[in-house]
Amino acid sequence: MPTSAKPAAPTAASPAKASHDRPRVLAADDQQHVLEALELLLRPQGYDVETAKSPALVREALASGTYDALLIDLNYTRDTTSGQEGLDLLSEIVGLDNNTPVIVMTAWANIQLAVEAMRRGARDFIQKPWENERLLAILRVQVELRRALQRAERLAAQNRLLQADGRPEFIATAPVMQSVLEAITRVGPSDANVLITGEHGTGKEVVARTLHAVSRRASRLMVSVNTGAVPEALFESELFGHVKGAFTDARSDRIGRFELADGGTIFLDEIGNVPLRQQAKLLRVLEAGEIERVGSSRSVRVDVRVVSATNTDLRVACSSGQFREDLLFRLNTVEIHVPPLRERREDIPALALHFLTRYASRYRRPIQGFEAPALQLLMQYSWPGNVRELEHTLERAVLMCRGNEIQRADLGLDMLRPQSQNLEELSLESVEAILIRKALQRSQGNVSQAAETLGLSRGALYRRMEKYGL
Repeated sequence: MPTSAKPAAPTAASPAKASHDRPRVLAADDQQHVLEALELLLRPQGYDVETAKSPALVREALASGTYDALLIDLNYTRDTTSGQEGLDLLSEIVGLDNNTPVIVMTAWANIQLAVEAMRRGARDFIQKPWENERLLAILRVQVELRRALQRAERLAAQNRLLQADGRPEFIATAPVMQSVLEAITRVGPSDANVLITGEHGTGKEVVARTLHAVSRRASRLMVSVNTGAVPEALFESELFGHVKGAFTDARSDRIGRFELADGGTIFLDEIGNVPLRQQAKLLRVLEAGEIERVGSSRSVRVDVRVVSATNTDLRVACSSGQFREDLLFRLNTVEIHVPPLRERREDIPALALHFLTRYASRYRRPIQGFEAPALQLLMQYSWPGNVRELEHTLERAVLMCRGNEIQRADLGLDMLRPQSQNLEELSLESVEAILIRKALQRSQGNVSQAAETLGLSRGALYRRMEKYGL
């Protein structure tokens, strides 16, 4: 297919890049010899090339991977020259990700078709048979622009993390947290769906809010939904809304959480608790980008980034048939695991001071720091309730403190140590808090296991955990 320049082999002066840094290109054409010619041209120039022979295969490739550039034909059906198939595919690609450069190709070039392709978001236009040097030059420029944009986005995300006004909510200096920070910086500016995993109380919602804050959607709403607390009968109405008369108590139209988050981010907490029947409806929204209010037959398009969180192993849940595997694939384009507080003890002093400052200001208490024994106890305690328990402990300590420094006794943690426990001297609530903490500790933060051990329902345990700040 190419007519002028021959593919140039890498030279000593311009060696091919290391495989981990080689630009990825997706080439789409219905003719095998065209795809082979592109591979022969691009691979020696340092590109990783993947091919697709139809729009459907292009969609599959984009669903499972990311590319630095796309080369797509405009005609895929024999004896078709209108370019409509390619133009529709182009619009779809740009609608999903307008940052990935798309270069269109056709053997039936005309000015009108080129203008329409550019209007729909193509970065450039190549007529077949192509000139190798021109194709390589166009591709090189577009890939460099794409990577420059990515670097700028990552830098902007880092700046927003590091230069936020006041003390940031997200405190993470421990070495084990560096992978979390890096993931937020790299993924935050994108629209990729993110699944955040970790024990109860580790700060998964803080990670979700940080992801939203460094994204291009930061100026729009982030809507949070505790899916574990939504009754199954109200799930569709809560997430998708309803119209007047849809059911007995539907006295007026109501907008759902997905519509409310249009243009922004929706945070689905405790996603592992969504019933199977509702998982299918959630999957449809993620696949189609459309919702239907309960009682309505009209679909409404929504542009929402989905960030979800769970403290359960969803892969195990998939194996046992409790969670849909196809929904998991949609949710965890990227997975971020937040370590428990016992694995990031280096962060405890900074977190404790952060909560001390917050509650001292809220309750107008002149408290300035910690006595050494109090800080030592904070560092030694196992924190089965993680950061949430630390926050509750510091709020209580601020209220109980009589001086200008938090003392060990103000923390209320000594009574939780086995050698200090005297059940006859403790209130019923104190004993219940101790038992719940120990159950959470034994189950390593797994709420379902802890609830089963205590003989409680999951919902009942959640209410008690909230009551005791766990």
